[in-house]
Amino acid sequence: MKNFLFLISGVLIGGWISWPGIFYLDNWKCFNRIVKNSREEKISIKAILKVSPKYIFKGIPDDNFSKFRIVSDACFR
Repeated sequence: MKNFLFLISGVLIGGWISWPGIFYLDNWKCFNRIVKNSREEKISIKAILKVSPKYIFKGIPDDNFSKFRIVSDACFR
């Protein structure tokens, strides 16, 4: 039980350090809006500007984790 508590607190603190706005409801609305619009091929300017030039030149990776990180950086920072 003690290890589980340390694991959960570590995940929460690590998420907050990486993305300080992760606990705000407005930021989650932004996240959901970008995901919904990307399914309809309408990507916001905010999300486009957060993409690193490295991804533009090499191409955006196909794995979902990298896509999640890009969208999270756009909304939670």
